[in-house]
Amino acid sequence: MDGTLPVPCPGRHPTRSHRPAASTMPKLKKPLTTLVIAALFGGTVWWWTVQKTATPAPAKTAPPVPVIVARAESGEMPVFLNVVGRAEAYEGVTVKSRVDGQVLSVAFTEGQSVKQGDVLVRLDPADFEARVAQAEAVVARDQAQLAKARADLERYQGLKARGFVSDEKVNEIRTNEVAAAATLKADQAALELARLQVSYTAVRAPFSGIVGARLVFPGSTVKINDTALAVVNRVDPLYVGFAVPERHLQTLHRAVSKGPMTVQLALPGNKQVAFEAKARFIDNAVDATTGTVQMKAVLDNKQARLTPGQFLNVSMMLDKATGVVLVPNEAIQQGAEGNFLYVVKGDDTVEVRKLEIVASHQGMTAIGKGVAAGETVVTDGQLRLAPGATVMAKPAAGAAPSATAAPAK
Repeated sequence: MDGTLPVPCPGRHPTRSHRPAASTMPKLKKPLTTLVIAALFGGTVWWWTVQKTATPAPAKTAPPVPVIVARAESGEMPVFLNVVGRAEAYEGVTVKSRVDGQVLSVAFTEGQSVKQGDVLVRLDPADFEARVAQAEAVVARDQAQLAKARADLERYQGLKARGFVSDEKVNEIRTNEVAAAATLKADQAALELARLQVSYTAVRAPFSGIVGARLVFPGSTVKINDTALAVVNRVDPLYVGFAVPERHLQTLHRAVSKGPMTVQLALPGNKQVAFEAKARFIDNAVDATTGTVQMKAVLDNKQARLTPGQFLNVSMMLDKATGVVLVPNEAIQQGAEGNFLYVVKGDDTVEVRKLEIVASHQGMTAIGKGVAAGETVVTDGQLRLAPGATVMAKPAAGAAPSATAAPAK
């Protein structure tokens, strides 16, 4: 060795040997490439989404709703009150005995027509006949005692005239005669009562009518004014009772003041069988629990076509509505805010109208407010409609609406 020190190369550590750095470059390029690719893909997706959102899809037009329509017409109609009534006996009584006794015989057939005075039930009269005989004997004794008292009075009055008896004795005899006469009257009344009790053993119909079911039989024990023997109802004429809302009370009073109102009656479910009666009675108080007042109509029922207790449909005219609009009942719909219907406008769209209904009857409804005469209303197909919906309308089959009688609601 010549003692010369080696000179270090520039950039190298004097104590470390030089290593190549070529392996560091691939490690840096992989993450960078991945980030660039992801950014490009996200930008492409964002651009496509924005373009799709910015381009509106073509709107779908709803097809017209097929409906059936009718034209509203102006008119007038009588306003009727329609309620449910019940037939009532013109007179009805539960027959009871006026004496205690035992049933001897029942003289009627169930459902039989009876006349006033007909015997319905006979009680055993033996006890009462014995009382009559006893009372007759008492009366006979009283008559004998009265005759003796009168004879004594006449004799003592003669003795007094000749001065043989005092005035005091004559007054005593006269008192005996008056007492005997009074006793006779009392016992005669007892005899009459015994005879009445005998007559009460034959229980008779109080009026002409129809007798109901047998309530007692031979051998039954009867208590005075307690045991029901039979029920007799007078069915000709017949009452029909019904309740009317109090809001109609003033109108009814005005109508009844002009004379008996005519009332139309029909059997439920059988409109072909109709009757006509006269309303004659309006109760003098309104029922506070129901807000109604009771009325009665009198019906001629000679052939006993109706029976007490039978339900009847009652209809009577209260007033006549004028200047109203008539539409078919099918056009009226029920909503949360009340009655409404759909009106077809000139552009074939529908509009909802709230209504003020006056009356409804026989397929027609009278409207006070909400629809004008000449407008077109929907009568079928309302379930698919909404305000502003387009419709394809065709008229309802049949004739146009006409004014008819309508009942009050």
